[in-house]
Amino acid sequence: MAKHGVIGLTRSMAVELGRRGVTVNCICPGPILTGMTEAIPEAARDEFARRNVPLRRYGIPEEVAHATLSLVLPAASYLNGVVLPVDGGMTIQNG
Repeated sequence: MAKHGVIGLTRSMAVELGRRGVTVNCICPGPILTGMTEAIPEAARDEFARRNVPLRRYGIPEEVAHATLSLVLPAASYLNGVVLPVDGGMTIQNG
């Protein structure tokens, strides 16, 4: 629910602020190896990834950081209202 709220807010702000030359985009990470997910037993993480993520693994924080960087580079200056899943394909598999 919260991600859908963020997506709606992103799209609304992209329209409103785009008129002023400001772009607004959001990144929706999937399962990422963080301090929080490292508390999940490895076998459970592996099983979840095998069943739900086409790449069959959790992402790493650097992959989210690289996606974030790609949205702030000059080459992305015409991207506005973009929702970028960084989830190994989980959204399209379960969508």
